[in-house]
Amino acid sequence: MNPDLLAPSTSADAVRLTQYSHGAGCGCKIAPKVLDQILHTTVPQPHHERLLVGNASRDDAAVYDLGTGQALISTTDFFMPIVDDAYDFGRIASANAISDVYAMGGRPVLAIAVLGWPIDKLPPEVARRVIEGSRSVCAEAGIALAGGHSIDSPEPIFGLAVSGLVDIPNLKRNDTATEGCLLYLTKPLGVGMLTTAQKKGLLTEADAQLAPRQMMQLNKLGEPLGKLPQVKAMTDVTGFGLLGHLAEVAEGSQLTAEIDFAQVPRIAAAEAYRQQKAIPGGTHRNWDSYGHKVSGAGGDISEEQRHWLCDPQTSGGLLVCVAPEGRAAVEQLLREAGVPAEPFGQLRARQGSEPYIVVR
Repeated sequence: MNPDLLAPSTSADAVRLTQYSHGAGCGCKIAPKVLDQILHTTVPQPHHERLLVGNASRDDAAVYDLGTGQALISTTDFFMPIVDDAYDFGRIASANAISDVYAMGGRPVLAIAVLGWPIDKLPPEVARRVIEGSRSVCAEAGIALAGGHSIDSPEPIFGLAVSGLVDIPNLKRNDTATEGCLLYLTKPLGVGMLTTAQKKGLLTEADAQLAPRQMMQLNKLGEPLGKLPQVKAMTDVTGFGLLGHLAEVAEGSQLTAEIDFAQVPRIAAAEAYRQQKAIPGGTHRNWDSYGHKVSGAGGDISEEQRHWLCDPQTSGGLLVCVAPEGRAAVEQLLREAGVPAEPFGQLRARQGSEPYIVVR
């Protein structure tokens, strides 16, 4: 163990967790293009009558009809440290995992932990702080952290498997948007740039808490948004960036998304770090995977637009597709929650073989 990373007392507060992993947060996700190869199968899949959402779509969670008018939502999400503080890492990883339930319009009811720990490098006290952070976020979500599974692994890994419930009419998917839907994003982009700036030693003390504070915020809005029939589709924005998750919505719904780059919510402080080349590796992998589905007003999008729109988010906001008649109700809900309440784009009919996303 590097003595510079741990105090002699092996205090949990002295550990710099990000030094023990090769990736960080949702930036660890396998690139979409590679994931397509992994998930491709020629083996016939059995039909499950009550499986409402499964592998057929790229949705946030699996959904199973309980036969009572409600459905069970089941998801798991885990990654390597994106912050140095163990308690905050537990909070961020947990908020990120729980978000998948909210993104389906559901209510989380139960979580179990997934822990991989390098027991030869990091003391158990640090892992305990991760779990304590997770418990705090689960309590905030009104659920129990009821168990879990742990293994000895070369790098620290933490996340949750989460179960939730949703009334079936309120279930939201990422492939059911309709023509004319307005697009909203409930958290600004830029987390990937800020965390990369931290790794490069560029992040100022004044900006140090911008990303952690946002990543620890629960997407509780998903449940009330799910109850609005004018919300036609919903997903959360994580490692594939805004363009990647929006491409899933547009392609799944067979529509084209037109977005106004100037209206996309962004963390203002991240621009200075972008200009200092604090660009996550995941940004480039994302563009390589789905850039062919995107065009600018005059052809290719600019480097600035690519950096922001492909920036991998960890515990990012909800991408909400709203029929025009629901605009007032949704914007009131967003304003009351103190999140961005202006649309940044709209879905329209797709013209021939044009790209699924057009950036203006």
